[in-house]
Amino acid sequence: MTVPVVRTARLTLRGLESSDTGAILRVFADPALSRYLAADLSDPSHCRAMIERRLAYRGPEGLGHWVIERDGTVIGLAHLRPSDELPAGTAEIGYYLDPAHGGQGLATEAAAALLDHGLVTVGVSAVWALIHESNMDSLKLARRLGFRDIGLEHHYGAPHRVHIALPRPHGHLHHVELWVPDLPRAEASFGWLLAELGWREYQRWPDGVSWKLGAGYVVVERSPALTATGHDRCRPGLNHLALHVESERRVDELAEAAGGHGWQPLFADRYPHAGGPGHYAAYLENEDGFEIELVALRHAVTPPGE
Repeated sequence: MTVPVVRTARLTLRGLESSDTGAILRVFADPALSRYLAADLSDPSHCRAMIERRLAYRGPEGLGHWVIERDGTVIGLAHLRPSDELPAGTAEIGYYLDPAHGGQGLATEAAAALLDHGLVTVGVSAVWALIHESNMDSLKLARRLGFRDIGLEHHYGAPHRVHIALPRPHGHLHHVELWVPDLPRAEASFGWLLAELGWREYQRWPDGVSWKLGAGYVVVERSPALTATGHDRCRPGLNHLALHVESERRVDELAEAAGGHGWQPLFADRYPHAGGPGHYAAYLENEDGFEIELVALRHAVTPPGE
């Protein structure tokens, strides 16, 4: 699986390849780098097994394993990936730097770039760092990056401090407002679907209603200022809303039930891959021509041990 190249002022992070094996063996040759790991990766056999596991990784788009390069030389290894130790929809970050390149802020630079990649570019709901309770350097690095320490738990066979970083609200969507020709009809279709996805009614007034999930909300309104009687998603303006759904099975359940709540399927002959072979989604249209796309979240996990 390929991962995108991530660049910083001094570093290039690119996808791990089998040809990097020799360089990674050199990075982990110092036993000090394995001090807080479950396996001694200064042992070439253990290190090769770790590299093979990482090369075999298959997970969500944009996540995976990177080598850290400076001036064309591999000086470290990093990952941002789902983990079976953590909640779905989130990612775990990890970073290992050759001790010979320590003390220059390079680990902080690499980790900050991956953190931004996960929260902003990929859009994971949270990034976790599980740090051995005795690893003081990594604990200080996590604080510099803005992680919050939320407690001590047993992970990967040892006590770890659990740190979390959440997306910042700056620049995120505040709300979406849809003007509709018939408010009761819109409320019946949107209200059912949003409630099924965990949204809750937020505001209500004579001409409209809204539903909220997290910091954002969706409004449907029969505004007195309407200048037309119908919505055409093929004209300039809003084409559709796309919302995450927790699993492929849940997408199937919602698609099947939607017909009883004012929704009809779009592109049914290509369900569930109308958006492409790697995209599992249901496309629905209500009586007033508004389209919703329900997209299944996909997560893969990586075995513990490094």
